[in-house]
Amino acid sequence: MRLPTFLGLIMLTATLSACGQNRNASTTGDPNFVRGNAEERELDDPNRSTIWDVFGPNNSEQVTQVNRYLWAASLDVLNFLPVQEVDPFTGVIVTGYGTPPGGGRSYRATVHISDPALAARSLSVALQTSGGAPVSAATTRAVEDAILSRARQLRIADNKF
Repeated sequence: MRLPTFLGLIMLTATLSACGQNRNASTTGDPNFVRGNAEERELDDPNRSTIWDVFGPNNSEQVTQVNRYLWAASLDVLNFLPVQEVDPFTGVIVTGYGTPPGGGRSYRATVHISDPALAARSLSVALQTSGGAPVSAATTRAVEDAILSRARQLRIADNKF
């Protein structure tokens, strides 16, 4: 009975001593240089993890920064379509079917804003028709251009240009 207890204590001591490494020691070999805070230590090796990371904040959620001018312009240009879902954290706007003013065919749009920059690469528009007919690339490009133009107008009106 004493041997398992003794081995258990040795394993516990070894485990705890591995967690208690010198966190302020420099990796450069200079004994006079000591890193001060956790941010500086994480700059050395951002992939380094410790047992204490289990108890830290959960950073697993993916949040995309969305350009507010593209977001507002998308809702403004596609205001004839009923909005079904919006998610400003991922930059997605999903609309229902609607007919544009002066048009005869109903469309549905999905807008994805993937970047905080006010640029064409940040915007992706997918259009669908209710009848299942394909939407031409020119129509999709025209909607994207209208959204980008409106976003630029909003930015100029906001005196941020």
